[in-house]
Amino acid sequence: MNFIAEPADSNQRLDIVVHRRFPDVSRSRIQRWIEEGHVTVNTLPTRASHTTRTGEVIDVQPAAPPPLHATAEEIPLTILYEDADVVAIDKPAGMVVHAGAGVHSGTLVNALLYRFNSLSGVAGELRPGIVHRLDRFTSGVLLVARNDHAHQRLAEQFSGRQVEKVYLALVHGHVQQQTGRIERPIARDPVRRVRMTARLGEGRAAWSEYRILHRFKQFTYLEVRIGTGRTHQIRVHLSSIGHPIMGDPLYGAPARVEGMPDLGRYFLHAHRIRFHQPTSGEAIEVVSPLAPELTSWMQALGVAEL
Repeated sequence: MNFIAEPADSNQRLDIVVHRRFPDVSRSRIQRWIEEGHVTVNTLPTRASHTTRTGEVIDVQPAAPPPLHATAEEIPLTILYEDADVVAIDKPAGMVVHAGAGVHSGTLVNALLYRFNSLSGVAGELRPGIVHRLDRFTSGVLLVARNDHAHQRLAEQFSGRQVEKVYLALVHGHVQQQTGRIERPIARDPVRRVRMTARLGEGRAAWSEYRILHRFKQFTYLEVRIGTGRTHQIRVHLSSIGHPIMGDPLYGAPARVEGMPDLGRYFLHAHRIRFHQPTSGEAIEVVSPLAPELTSWMQALGVAEL
């Protein structure tokens, strides 16, 4: 589509102007078109925030939407446990679990499809095998269902709170109590939509329990057990009591720690998960050692071993 900007388009963002001509296409997708060079102004690529002027020639070459199914990609995976029903993956920080929010490749699902012949289809073609998730920059153990029967049994265990999930977290400040329980509902932040919040007194019920493993001068090292699996739950709960996770500025942590290297992620690791094997009912515990970059960062604080 080729058109000339009209007076009504003047002083408007380019993505808004294009969206008027393509009302059935989401604005975020149009922004991706612009970012990928599918939209030009006077034959030149530009930014979505470009201020449009009357008379500019805008050319739009719509890009095909991403596939509605995940594709296999040769990406290394670390397997912590495997049987005919379940696989436990040691997910690295930075890897997205499945496609979404502009990410369509390099995900855990892409890697799983390359590694395994078949996975559960209960969650749909974009999320084969995915029973639960970890945030992008959370590392550690994550369960994957290899068939529909296993997926349904694991989903029942998660919803029935029969799966024990234990995390390791390094938080800012001096946590006073040796152990504690945070029981606050979690909802979408009405102002910053990329965040969740536990300060509204409403939302989905959630609880997290912690115990102190080690005290540092500026930080406290915690083991955290959660009985629910809400979006950003541990990050939100710990921030709500004044102790944001190190490296998590979205929830109030400083962007940098003076005298320490930039970690490039937040200090949260899914350390242990305990569940029942979907077919036999046997209790299984899978442990993921603390990620190497987290171990190194903690050693830089002056502790050789915990």
